[in-house]
Amino acid sequence: MPGAFLTLHLYFARRFLISFLAISIVFLVLMMLIGMIDQVRRFKDIDIGSGELFLLTLLNTPATMNNILPLLLILSTIALFVSLARSSELVVTRAIGRSGLSTLMAPGVVALVIGLLAVSSLGPIIAASSSRYDRLAQSLLNWDDEIVSLSAEGMWLRQGDQSGQTVIHATGYSNTTATLYGVTFIAFAPNGGPLRRAYAETAELGEGEWILRSAKVWPLAVGLNPESGSAEHDILRLPTNLTQQRISDTLSRTEGFSVWDLPQTIQDLRAAGFSTTRHEVLLQAELARPLFLVAMVLVAAAFTMRHVRFGGTGVGVLAAVLLGFALYFLRNFAHVLGENGQLSPALAAWVPAMASLMLGLGFLLKAEDGWPHGCCMSQVSWSCWAW
Repeated sequence: MPGAFLTLHLYFARRFLISFLAISIVFLVLMMLIGMIDQVRRFKDIDIGSGELFLLTLLNTPATMNNILPLLLILSTIALFVSLARSSELVVTRAIGRSGLSTLMAPGVVALVIGLLAVSSLGPIIAASSSRYDRLAQSLLNWDDEIVSLSAEGMWLRQGDQSGQTVIHATGYSNTTATLYGVTFIAFAPNGGPLRRAYAETAELGEGEWILRSAKVWPLAVGLNPESGSAEHDILRLPTNLTQQRISDTLSRTEGFSVWDLPQTIQDLRAAGFSTTRHEVLLQAELARPLFLVAMVLVAAAFTMRHVRFGGTGVGVLAAVLLGFALYFLRNFAHVLGENGQLSPALAAWVPAMASLMLGLGFLLKAEDGWPHGCCMSQVSWSCWAW
């Protein structure tokens, strides 16, 4: 008998996985068509080929599919149990003594595995594809946006204008005073060749300029000795189009990070003096995502595990989708509260997932006791599931 129950669980798991893959393929094609239209609209003033448009769409699609993953699992659960109910397989399963919760064991485990794979494998793919999409889009649009990044060696910035590019490296940064410490400026000509190098103990960001103190400048022209042509300055002003707000906004962005990179990113941001709240919320949300996806399966099943002869299937499907959207909205709202500091990152990420899971279990346990009252789940008939 245990072997037969294991076979039954494997059967439900396979059916659920097939439903998930089929629905995912349908939405993948739909998202790519919509994405292609968006790319055509965005690059309508640029002469690019269909191959580049398809590549841009392909790079942007993983992030879109990741965002709608809870919806995919809700629809997959609905498709599975509506199909099982129409074929009376749920009645047969109940007749051999399997409860509704045990029937959900296999789909729940599959949803958990999908969530773990989404966090561990899909996250790095999204981070790489999003970064590649941004670089390709900026090159096509001829944008010269500033690049700000952190590494173990310190903070790196890039600024550019018609006169060329400047790469900036600093060993420290104060977000309150917008001051770089141990800073090096390397200016490049429009053709890519280096022009000069400047080092300063501090560089304060002012209105359209860097104010360097105790600075030394070396020319990097060909055939010239840099040290002999160097000059020292108590105060040196260099033009810039960077602002403190733009630097802070760039470093506080959470797009394009995988769960594997977030701990080091949080450590680097904290060492550089930046707030890490948004990244901490993102890290906790990624860790809680598998639990939230399992909750979506439970919620969807609670409204669809009933025989079709009792009617109300359409209403149950609509209720499952609407409740799933409501839980997804509340989850995002909690994340916003966490990013604003009104909730701790752990609470903002884990409480919505746990609450959704408890809500789904509550619906299922209520159905186990009978809904409405007086309906006994020990009966073979699935009329107990008629609400």
